[in-house]
Amino acid sequence: MKLSARNVLTGTVIAITKGATTAHVKIEVGSGAVVTASITNEAVEALGLEIGKPASALIKASDVMVGID
Repeated sequence: MKLSARNVLTGTVIAITKGATTAHVKIEVGSGAVVTASITNEAVEALGLEIGKPASALIKASDVMVGID
């Protein structure tokens, strides 16, 4: 599969928390860093996501904000 997204973080699913319609999927992408994605419960099922299985987080954004205290 070819994608236009250039920010692809490959890792392992470490948690899936399903809500009424949306799930939060946590992917450990290395060195303890974790990316959390909000996707539909249907997408979790369609992708066959399970804890311990490999997955990739693809990030496509037009803006990245940086803040300090």
